[in-house]
Amino acid sequence: QVQLVESGGGLVQPGGSLRLSCAASGIIFSWYTMRWYRQAPGKERELVADITSGGSTKYADSVKGRFTISRDNVKTTVYLQMNSLKPEDTADYYCNARNDAWGNDYWGQGTQVTVSS
Repeated sequence: QVQLVESGGGLVQPGGSLRLSCAASGIIFSWYTMRWYRQAPGKERELVADITSGGSTKYADSVKGRFTISRDNVKTTVYLQMNSLKPEDTADYYCNARNDAWGNDYWGQGTQVTVSS
């Protein structure tokens, strides 16, 4: 059974920080590109950041310089360190694991992040 379990969301004030975690099981973790998406109320889901098996990272322009994606292949966990949070970062954040060669694409259940004073 493949599972992606996000954690670390919550309520934080503007300017604060959160670290999201996504623990993966049931996959050969090191073979997957890991991604964080988010979806705000009334908005489409957007890609926030991704990290390849080789450790290459990409970020949405809206989070560059504030968010950092990382992975621990031993713990089979991907992280999203979020600093200098803004109200517009409020969304449900989803973890995604993708392997194009195998045609596999998996999603976590999401974790809610609310940035408000």
